[in-house]
Amino acid sequence: MATAEWDGVTRRDTYKEHVLANRDALADAARDGRWDEVFARLDEDPSLVNAWRPGGTSWYTPVHQAAWHGVDLPTVRRLLTYGPWLTLRDARGDRPLDIALRGGRAHLDGPLVPVVRNPVSTDTLTALRRHLHGLVRERAAELVDEQELRLPEPVVLTELGDPGLWFAVPGMYGGFHIVLRGEELAVESWSRVVGGSGQRHLITRDGCVLTEQGFV
Repeated sequence: MATAEWDGVTRRDTYKEHVLANRDALADAARDGRWDEVFARLDEDPSLVNAWRPGGTSWYTPVHQAAWHGVDLPTVRRLLTYGPWLTLRDARGDRPLDIALRGGRAHLDGPLVPVVRNPVSTDTLTALRRHLHGLVRERAAELVDEQELRLPEPVVLTELGDPGLWFAVPGMYGGFHIVLRGEELAVESWSRVVGGSGQRHLITRDGCVLTEQGFV
């Protein structure tokens, strides 16, 4: 099974024009409730089900838009076949379920409840997130700030049958491979253009420990 990818790019100028056009077209179709077009674009690239509009401020994915529209059950069920992350929050911190319930879309309560395959306590997830973001900044702070990256959210790993994420950092020529193991994160990071740059870290709720370095 392929590792899921966390697309943390927010700046429009980081993308090529044809990628921007495709992402914008998908975001427009979801915003306007043109679900046949949404599904046609997702058929071509299912990974875009977790994509938001580059440069946008809401961070709404197609499933966030579906929740806002209060789509019917057949539409949301088809959208779910593409594997959206239902724990993924928008810029306000809302999951699709939160948006649906706040809008009085009670019929979406069941379908939009995240299926947690790898349970981790809320307190532990909060600590893992803090330590992971600290590690990313320790390794690539200049690029994170320059690119205005959205850093990976460990909570999405609780949904995945294969709980791993690849986070590519533009300009690093590499990135971070993040795997949830029980209530810990195993993280490998490297730059392909810097010999011996590879590092492995183990992140627990208590902190981040370097376990190996010098590979790649």
